Amino acid sequence: MRKTCLAVLGSFLLFLQSFGQSPYNSSEYKKTNLTFEEANLVSDYYSQTGNHSAILGGLGTQKLTEVSNAIDLKFIKFDTQNRKQTYNFGFGYDHHTAASAAYVNKNGSSQTWGSRVYPSLNWQIEDEAKRTTWGLGAAISSEYTYHSYGLNGFYSKLSADKNREFTAKGILYLDGVKMIYPREFQTTTSSNSSASGSSSSSSIPSKLRSTFAASFNLSQVLNPSMQLAFMTDLIAQGGYLGLPFHRVYYNNAGNSVGKEKLPSSRFKLPVGVRFNYFAGDRVIFRTYYRYYIDSWGISAHTANIETVFKITPFVSLSPFYRYYTQTAAKYFAPIYGHELGAQYATSNYEYSAFNSNYMGLNFRFVPLKGLFGIKAISMVELRFGHYKQTTGLASNNIALNLRFR
Repeated sequence: MRKTCLAVLGSFLLFLQSFGQSPYNSSEYKKTNLTFEEANLVSDYYSQTGNHSAILGGLGTQKLTEVSNAIDLKFIKFDTQNRKQTYNFGFGYDHHTAASAAYVNKNGSSQTWGSRVYPSLNWQIEDEAKRTTWGLGAAISSEYTYHSYGLNGFYSKLSADKNREFTAKGILYLDGVKMIYPREFQTTTSSNSSASGSSSSSSIPSKLRSTFAASFNLSQVLNPSMQLAFMTDLIAQGGYLGLPFHRVYYNNAGNSVGKEKLPSSRFKLPVGVRFNYFAGDRVIFRTYYRYYIDSWGISAHTANIETVFKITPFVSLSPFYRYYTQTAAKYFAPIYGHELGAQYATSNYEYSAFNSNYMGLNFRFVPLKGLFGIKAISMVELRFGHYKQTTGLASNNIALNLRFR
């Protein structure tokens, strides 16, 4: 996996250097032809431990590792009406290993790894004269147990003094969930099964899931030192909202086992506020609070603070901290906690009551003359985070972002 990442990175650097010889400068001219503006290459490593696997009914290892790589290319042009058009082409690839996955795959396969690919395309038009921006986008995500297709659109409007902005966005996801049951519930083997006894992905039926989200954001510059923003989302989900390979163990005499059962609809309402304060030229405080409630009985609070220290105009360090707390969904109970015959039941600790802390450090470097002999590199960012839940779940992740112009 690491060799593949390095090969992709090397090819990508050669590709970007060819663009770096003549960077675009909007103050000099406006090109009508499609022109490269910037690219981002992001690599992330994530590791997790815990002992409440939903696959095993709320008791079992949650050990997981994941390597993610994503490339985003940004191109611009100006049309005949002098509007700026931006095109973003993205492609991501994740590879993960999970110990509990041995209990998921069809016919008891011992496979403990999986991969996901997710290309995307976004297009937007900015009209400086009218102070408006609008755009459309599409994305696909595909892995063995799950396939998703997304569409989005947004519109934003700046005030005449450009101190206030309103943004509205709509997102639609249409997903297919592969109906892969725990091995003890598998009574038949597909005729398309291979000699090893595991069915092909195409032979496994799917159930549909849909998600629609409408987001609204109002931001205001209060003065040169303070910015304030209010945001809210309206989210509706329908279809098959559980996962068939999540087990539930009941509290009857034989501790019967069943599959996770959840309602076919869910409504979510998060409301948030963001406040940024610029304490001089070298220190920035970014704060955020969100309240969340949904139709499954979960309510939650999130508080986040990040402080940016500019060591030099080109180097900054940003420690961050996030606190989160939530109540349990009304359909959750730990292993052996559900009554046999309950209409809905889950032992997925994602729906349990818990508190969590997430903290870390972000390092950012903006080189004036490029990096590693490549003048096109305009930014290097390295971010480390540590996450801990009161359920015992813990994780670490480290991400590297290279930006090219």
